[in-house]
Amino acid sequence: MNQTDPNSTSQNILVLGAGELGIPVLRNLAKRAKAVNGAKISVLLRASAVESSAPDKQQAIAELKGLGIEIVIGDLVKSSIDELAVVFARYDTVIGCAGYAAGIDTPMKLARAALQARIPRYFPWQFGVDFDVIGRGSPQDIFDAQLDVRELLRSQHQTEWVIISTGMFMSYLFEPEFGVVDLQNDAVHAIGSLDTAVTLTTPDDIGALTAEIVFTTPRIRNEIVFLAGDTVTYGEVADKLQAGLGRPFSRSEWSEQYLLDELARDPTNMMRKYRAAFAQGRGVAWDKRGTFNQQRGIPVTDVASWISANLVSGRGNRS
Repeated sequence: MNQTDPNSTSQNILVLGAGELGIPVLRNLAKRAKAVNGAKISVLLRASAVESSAPDKQQAIAELKGLGIEIVIGDLVKSSIDELAVVFARYDTVIGCAGYAAGIDTPMKLARAALQARIPRYFPWQFGVDFDVIGRGSPQDIFDAQLDVRELLRSQHQTEWVIISTGMFMSYLFEPEFGVVDLQNDAVHAIGSLDTAVTLTTPDDIGALTAEIVFTTPRIRNEIVFLAGDTVTYGEVADKLQAGLGRPFSRSEWSEQYLLDELARDPTNMMRKYRAAFAQGRGVAWDKRGTFNQQRGIPVTDVASWISANLVSGRGNRS
């Protein structure tokens, strides 16, 4: 990649991780790379993941190999910044898809390794909310760690960065553990209020749009790109569940203060941190009209479509 040429784009790309987001990103990068002369996609995985006998792991590895993706062995948690920098330096672009499972300190560690490697282009793991708008000191301390990464990237001019803001993964809104949608009791518990909004995007759409962003010319650089499958209030979620499943849903509100009190009783509970942060309603929702996908006319999955595909035909039943 020639950084002096705005129409030059990523060619030698390393993706960190192949989980819920990494797999869709890799699939779409591999597909798009076929049309880009000299483009090559690699993925960094732990040795234990590659050697695993678990059927789902074996299937994923077989798919990656079938896509022509090179598998690189490495460990984001155990390796030092110096060791990671040596690996990263072989590529012109590194895309972080490891998520928070790697630990709260890992995003900064990876950013420091990317800068030390002097790679031309870095996409940090920031596939989520608008941390700048949320600001420091929110109930979710991981968000402060992500702001630290943004400050570091903005403080330098050697490595170009691209941040992709996606809102919440759409399926997460419907996870029983999150508590918003209770299919067993036909209830929606609004976080903050029924009028509080949230932006949602599916990992498959994020994967397709990330590949589009990576290969767009003129090259996107030093910019935050916003995506949205849908932006809805919690009241609208209840409406869409009723319409899609053909039965009424009760509605209640978990106020910001109620959720902060819940967190105070269990201050290390990750789910309670997320609920309290989303209840504040800042930086967790944006208008679809300003998003990359809307501006480019790229179709995405909205909430009603997700409900139809995932909850209808018996899967949304109470039984």
